[in-house]
Amino acid sequence: MPLDIFLVEDSVAVRERIETLLAGMDGVRVTGWAGGADEASRAILALLPQVVLLDVKLAQGNGFDVLRAVCSQAPQIDFYMLSNFATPAYRRTAEELGARGYFDKTQEFPHLMALLSERARPGL
Repeated sequence: MPLDIFLVEDSVAVRERIETLLAGMDGVRVTGWAGGADEASRAILALLPQVVLLDVKLAQGNGFDVLRAVCSQAPQIDFYMLSNFATPAYRRTAEELGARGYFDKTQEFPHLMALLSERARPGL
């Protein structure tokens, strides 16, 4: 059974790059994407993916808005935030709102991909 991942990213170029990387992973399936907070919250609650990759800065709203709207209603979903703003305050806020991890897009992205690859392995 594949690991279902939903992407929340307003940059088409970044989203397409992430989709390409995920498509190369065994056991991973991208179930959808959104570029704004309201759209993302509705889609995530409708699809109930196992994992959401969530950008902080969005075209409409932000990733923290999505965490506030969804985490309490669907606590089984693992949210991993991606950002170019990897400050301690942002990391702390993400954790307090229910994110399982917070990754700097420029320096920590390979760590996120390794984590997802491990999660997608059969038997885990």
